[in-house]
Amino acid sequence: MLKDAYHDAESRMKSAIQALEDDLATIRTGRASPALVEKLPIDYYGMPTPLMQLATISVVEARSLLIKPFDPSSLKTIERSILASDLGLTPNNDGKAIRLNLPPLTEERRRELVKHVHHRLEESRVAIRNIRRDSIKDLREFEEEKLISEDELKRAEEELQKYTDKYIEEINHVGAHKEKEIMEV
Repeated sequence: MLKDAYHDAESRMKSAIQALEDDLATIRTGRASPALVEKLPIDYYGMPTPLMQLATISVVEARSLLIKPFDPSSLKTIERSILASDLGLTPNNDGKAIRLNLPPLTEERRRELVKHVHHRLEESRVAIRNIRRDSIKDLREFEEEKLISEDELKRAEEELQKYTDKYIEEINHVGAHKEKEIMEV
């Protein structure tokens, strides 16, 4: 029973880390990356569809992306979605594909992005703590129902705290890496 609680908490914490990494991949750095736009929602025949399902996205140069839609009629829709997004990029449409040129980031914009990263990191830390809180609540219910003893509850709470500390440290590591990537000129 306790192993199930640990396993559930740990898998939820891993999911939170994965969600953070996916989220941080969409934040622009100095280099072009398909992750920057691949999850961008495109209104395709009335349904919001991720760009990666509608086109191939490739890095042509260090600061340039090439988006080739599978359906050429969706070119204008993709272009409008990129313009409407908060990426701050202007697409160049040649009738067959869209080129995105990433201008170098200014120092001010880099600092804004770092603040944004710190905000996302804090949201992830809160998510990890919420998972710990929920798991401890479940364990206390087990103790009230006499399924586990008070000593087992105490040990389980300490074990959950170790998981929490481990994953918060991982969040800090991921954040430091992303901050270094953004501030790199």
